[in-house]
Amino acid sequence: QVQLVESGGGLVQAGGSLRLSCTASGRTFSNYVMGWFRQTPGKERELLTSISGGGTTFYADSVKGRFTISRDNTKNTMYLQMNSLKPEDTAVYYCAASRTGWSSSSSVWGQGTQVTVSS
Repeated sequence: QVQLVESGGGLVQAGGSLRLSCTASGRTFSNYVMGWFRQTPGKERELLTSISGGGTTFYADSVKGRFTISRDNTKNTMYLQMNSLKPEDTAVYYCAASRTGWSSSSSVWGQGTQVTVSS
């Protein structure tokens, strides 16, 4: 099973950009669908985007056209490029890996990284 470590969060002004990274341990990274979620206090964790081992992507409407997911299977790393950030993008961002669905107990989660967008 992989373990995930996120990096790249921080404070940015509205309209700015950030890039998050998620590095996985283990030798089966390419077998996992990878995704980015975010959560704010009092709300459920929200799926923003995902990418299969072969590169097929999904984007939620809230981030489509502003966020770009990518992965480098040779580096066991997934990225989230976030452009045109808005204050409502402020949240804790989590990366996740799954082979059987996000709600499965076998899904793996990172520790989360705070993204704060100031107005």
